[in-house]
Amino acid sequence: MTDLNRALRSHDLTPGDVARRAGVTVSALHFYEREGLITSVRTAGNQRRYHRDVLRRIAFIRVSQRVGISLAEIREALATLPESRTPTKIDWERLSRRWQKNLDERIAQLQSLRDDLTGCIGCGCLSLKACSLINPGDQLERYGPGAVRLERPRA
Repeated sequence: MTDLNRALRSHDLTPGDVARRAGVTVSALHFYEREGLITSVRTAGNQRRYHRDVLRRIAFIRVSQRVGISLAEIREALATLPESRTPTKIDWERLSRRWQKNLDERIAQLQSLRDDLTGCIGCGCLSLKACSLINPGDQLERYGPGAVRLERPRA
């Protein structure tokens, strides 16, 4: 047995081990790897092995996703870490501050949607274009197509 294989066997985890411990599927691991969010090494038999620190990295990814951060933003954030190391508590605080404004805006949008949803559906028309109470004279047309009330029109 080579030193590399001995090191791999004693310190690295199989995809099944990582999936079980991280609460994800093996296919999710492969997806994260294709997306450049995690890395693995290959054994002499071409089997994937993950260093144990990948567990914290996956936890970071999953928590970030749970609060609505896109994979592109997560990848960008992880790329700011030196030598692709695992995020620490200090890293998480720094990175989460970057996302806070965006999250605050999304929370405000969701609260607005929650508050306006009953009024919109309550009129019975389900059409913002035709609704004389919420959008009299189709005033929102000037803001373009889509759910402009949800996005809060900018003057």
